[in-house]
Amino acid sequence: MSATIRAIGTAVPETTLEQAAVRDLFASQPDLGRLGRRLVPAAFDASAVEHRHTVLEELDSTRPSGAFRDDHGVLRSPSTGTRNDRYRELAPALFVAAARDAVDRAGVTPESITHVVTVSCTGFTQPGPDLDVVTELGIPRTVFRQHIGFMGCCAAFPALRIAAAFAESVPSAVVLVVCAELCTLHVRASDDPDQIVANSVFGDGAAAAVVTAEGAGLRLDDFATTVVPEGASEMAWNIGDEGFEMVLSTAVPKLVGATVAEAVAPLLSAVGSAAVDVPTWAVHPGGRAILDRTQVALGLPDAALAASRAVLRDHGNVSSATVLFVLRQVLDDGIDDGAPVIALAFGPGLTVEAARLTAVGSTRPSIPTREQDATAAARDHAVEDATATARDHAVETATTGVS
Repeated sequence: MSATIRAIGTAVPETTLEQAAVRDLFASQPDLGRLGRRLVPAAFDASAVEHRHTVLEELDSTRPSGAFRDDHGVLRSPSTGTRNDRYRELAPALFVAAARDAVDRAGVTPESITHVVTVSCTGFTQPGPDLDVVTELGIPRTVFRQHIGFMGCCAAFPALRIAAAFAESVPSAVVLVVCAELCTLHVRASDDPDQIVANSVFGDGAAAAVVTAEGAGLRLDDFATTVVPEGASEMAWNIGDEGFEMVLSTAVPKLVGATVAEAVAPLLSAVGSAAVDVPTWAVHPGGRAILDRTQVALGLPDAALAASRAVLRDHGNVSSATVLFVLRQVLDDGIDDGAPVIALAFGPGLTVEAARLTAVGSTRPSIPTREQDATAAARDHAVEDATATARDHAVETATTGVS
């Protein structure tokens, strides 16, 4: 008996950042040095990101100023404590919205959920988001809860492993996995190349998956983990005084390209397939260069990474939630019964996480009924209201006393 992802839900903040506009904001900062003035436009223009979402309304130059931007368009750099206060205020709404979307799509009831696994690396708070999900959805208070923190962009895979283990050992289990990341809380004006790359590609959002022992969806057949020790200093995630600090060197895409074939070999050999025989790949779009190197290393056609490139274009890199966004895109695009999918993500370490999935039952999208359209519209409106209320409260709290 293999565990199956029954459905995937997503949620994003209301504020959308158009890449050209946010590029100009960062490029116009008065303290930017000669290197920064050269690197900012280059990094933003080469990112393959067209737009992404943020909980920081003030990063949109057309919106009111706040704790991260003054009235003159100069970016502020709040303390890590201030940034984490915004996480505590704004993250719960995203966790809850994505979880509710996944539960609705899976056709299960909150009362039937037996396990909740939450994931995040962009903030800390206790009581944590796992309790928010349980409380807001009406999940039984006796539910098993597990939180995975600070593992970075590959953390959805350990969460799915945990969910699969529960579903396979307890056939009646209904496991809810929720990943939410507020990456833009850690942006700041800088001449540092790693920070500039982070500013150019990261976005905010949440994704959730319902995992059970049976049903239509994406069956979780196998997992594999590969650690590339020489990459430990090339990709890292640390806590600084002015937010969390990303180390994301130009060596990372090269290391991914050199090791990705080895990382997925156990998953492919188990079914006697070559990489090119798998038509759909859900690769975490850490950046355009990572997707390019993966495609070349595995000899994949453009169509194989279409979902990954679409998510990069529309959402940027949403850290741990991103690979679930890609798998949601795969499901929305439609995939035939029995079709294989290989999923990949890359995190600090350098760690390469991979999974082999199989479509169970056709997921070709049907034309929604008028009633389904109305239900979806009502849900989206409720999510927007909840997110806006939380954001307004956070802005008021974070900006009090800031000159």
